[in-house]
Amino acid sequence: MKGAELVLQVLQQHGVETIFGYPGGAIMPIYDALYQSTVKHYLCRHEQGGAFSAIGFARASGKVGVCMATSGPGATNLITSLADAMLDSVPVVAITGQVSQAVMGSDAFQEIDVLGLSLAVTKHSFMVRSVEELEATLNQAFAIAKSGRPGPVLVDIPKDVQLAEIDYQPLASNTQKAVSVPTSLANAAKARALIAAAKKPMAYIGGGVHMAGAMPQLQQFLADNPMPSVTTLKAMGSVAKDNTHYMGMLGMHGTQAANLAVQQCDLLICLGARFDDRVTGNLQKFAPHAKVIHVDIDPAEINKVRFADAALLGDMKQILPAISASTNCDEWLAHCATLKQQHGWRYDHPGERIYAPLMLKQLSERMPDNSVVCCDVGQHQMWVAQHMRFSSPRNHLSSGGLGTMGFGLPAAIGAKLARPQDTVITVSGDGSFMMNVQELATIKRFRLPVKIVVVDNQRLGMVKQWQQLFFNERYSETDLSDNPDFVALAAAFAIPGHCITRKDEVEGALEAMFTWPGPYLLHVCIDDKDNVWPLVPPGAANEDMMTEAKA
Repeated sequence: MKGAELVLQVLQQHGVETIFGYPGGAIMPIYDALYQSTVKHYLCRHEQGGAFSAIGFARASGKVGVCMATSGPGATNLITSLADAMLDSVPVVAITGQVSQAVMGSDAFQEIDVLGLSLAVTKHSFMVRSVEELEATLNQAFAIAKSGRPGPVLVDIPKDVQLAEIDYQPLASNTQKAVSVPTSLANAAKARALIAAAKKPMAYIGGGVHMAGAMPQLQQFLADNPMPSVTTLKAMGSVAKDNTHYMGMLGMHGTQAANLAVQQCDLLICLGARFDDRVTGNLQKFAPHAKVIHVDIDPAEINKVRFADAALLGDMKQILPAISASTNCDEWLAHCATLKQQHGWRYDHPGERIYAPLMLKQLSERMPDNSVVCCDVGQHQMWVAQHMRFSSPRNHLSSGGLGTMGFGLPAAIGAKLARPQDTVITVSGDGSFMMNVQELATIKRFRLPVKIVVVDNQRLGMVKQWQQLFFNERYSETDLSDNPDFVALAAAFAIPGHCITRKDEVEGALEAMFTWPGPYLLHVCIDDKDNVWPLVPPGAANEDMMTEAKA
């Protein structure tokens, strides 16, 4: 068979049934082989959209997402999405076509060094030099993407390798298993002693817990060791909804109660998180009284940002039971419950205009429990994190580390194809929605019943908020008042929709959206003066939050 056919053969061996991409000259042999393949290809309308769809597929399903693009601009359009996958530890295999080796280095048409470009935003990148290397390279790519801390891998395949013939004999082991990281329990006894001695312990939960498949172990750990818990943006949904000690998200736009409690704790148990700057605020003032237990799969994260008094590296499923100890912190639990009560959300917003936090709370209460919500980046993203509740981190897909506008719509496409029986909703801001709006064509072509909520304040909201607070209200290039009619735009793609402007319209509009059997766009107009609170200003400690009352 040809190398191009071999690529699809290996994908099938890895259980790949769904791929996303966009064809072009240098990858045309693979697309020709795809014509008769059982692998289902979904044509996205931009390579970035294709890669984000692969990320959404991977995050919603726990499988490896696969995307393809041609050389030159096709490959460079993948770079942003690969960076997003890298920073959020998402297993993706990206396959790119490359010009034939005979013309490499001659500035041939659509020749670009995608191998070099991708090195900073992937776990590993490959250039396949011969058809004999192809199978082993692809097997290795899947193994690397899944091993340890997951991430994206790029495989660049020259056109001549795709066209080359090979007498294919499957390898004895035709798929390479993910390499497991050895688990060290050397500090388990020290961790147990720290937990037993703590008067004010706090579980700080990151996305690494669910990526490790350790959700049952986490719930058991929190049941056996009752203590308050907080989560990062990526870990939302990790703590059971009925856990009364959960305090919400921490960090720059975390809940007041969560931030205050973390600052007061005497032991911080960091599980699969990395002390990101959006979490810690002023690092020197973050959790100043706390000793630290740090559990992670990635040795590079240990002691990188915050010294760990007890560090445990490896499989979270093994480590959590090993560090379970008796806690005695009833006074602390009562104090944290008081903080939650004192600083709870208020939804009694004056006037008739729609208040986004309340609208999103209503959306959360109405959507089916196993719905997947895909966010873009900005004020709406933080409101979703603050005011919606999720039963699993796989149900809340948000661009965390890179903060990529344009993530939500294509990620929702991937999530819907990964979980066709579940409701998939994308919540986008008017600025972010326009970043990959062309993917409405993908939704139309494949009749994907994705529900789209566009929260529109006719501003680049988060940037505008910072300009208001920290740049003397100099609103440079954040006015989006010339937005298109989003309902009419959706209608051009045969997607019905509705626009609402008053809070008394919200319930009926949500009912109409969920009742409609196909894709639907709900255009929600809000006041451009509404901001996200609380906010930890740059350089401040997390307890020094700005609130609406202080602003």
